[in-house]
Amino acid sequence: MITWLRIAIGVIVLLAVTLLLLPFQLLGLRFNWKIRRFLPRLWHRVACRVLGIRVRVHGVLEAKRPLLLAANHASWKDILVLGSVADVVYIAKSEVRGWPVFGILARLQATIFVEREQRQKTGEQVNEIAERLAAGEVVVLFPEGTTSDGNRLLEVKSSLFGAAASAVPHAPDGIVHIQPVSIAYTGLHGMAMGRYHRPIAAWPGDIELLPHLMGILRAGAVDVDVDFGERVDYTRTSNRKAVSRTVEARIRAMLGARLRGR
Repeated sequence: MITWLRIAIGVIVLLAVTLLLLPFQLLGLRFNWKIRRFLPRLWHRVACRVLGIRVRVHGVLEAKRPLLLAANHASWKDILVLGSVADVVYIAKSEVRGWPVFGILARLQATIFVEREQRQKTGEQVNEIAERLAAGEVVVLFPEGTTSDGNRLLEVKSSLFGAAASAVPHAPDGIVHIQPVSIAYTGLHGMAMGRYHRPIAAWPGDIELLPHLMGILRAGAVDVDVDFGERVDYTRTSNRKAVSRTVEARIRAMLGARLRGR
């Protein structure tokens, strides 16, 4: 009974905050005001609180721009977690646009939608990413291309770093900064979360969303550690595959160390 009461109160609070911030965010999007960049962070913080997600940050967000964050991806909760600690926009597959609730929230955050199967649109999509980076927005890329089980980093797709290459000519100094980020789900109710319990937090994609969401709400108190790593500079002479391997190695090292409790 107490659990369901907590869930009900949380939903009411999140709905109230959403209705309060929505008009300002719509105006920010309509007139491209700067408030559209930081209002989502307030919403994500409330959402994390409601869901019982406790975020611990290690390291700092890179101050230089243009900045592309490359992070591992275990769950839709990664969006809330990163969005609660930094003013960011995401790159997402076009299907997300039509998802119930999540699609609306993604559009409200000015998400960049990409259609990976339609190569004729690749140029337009890459240009949009480059323009957003050049405008000073911090863009988040999940280079695995899908979600994992939270226990490991999947193979990083170097092709997804084409966005950084396309933004180089628009960068003031001819440099796009790529910062590796690891997101590790490490605890449940204050106790260390082992590999067999991590799927409670992760969402590999073949699990139905509603039952998974209800499981998170009932579980509560999930601890997540976010590590900001050393940046990698992408220039005109950079090799995309070499940069991809460097970024992958740094994410893997941070994630592995955090999951081992180091």
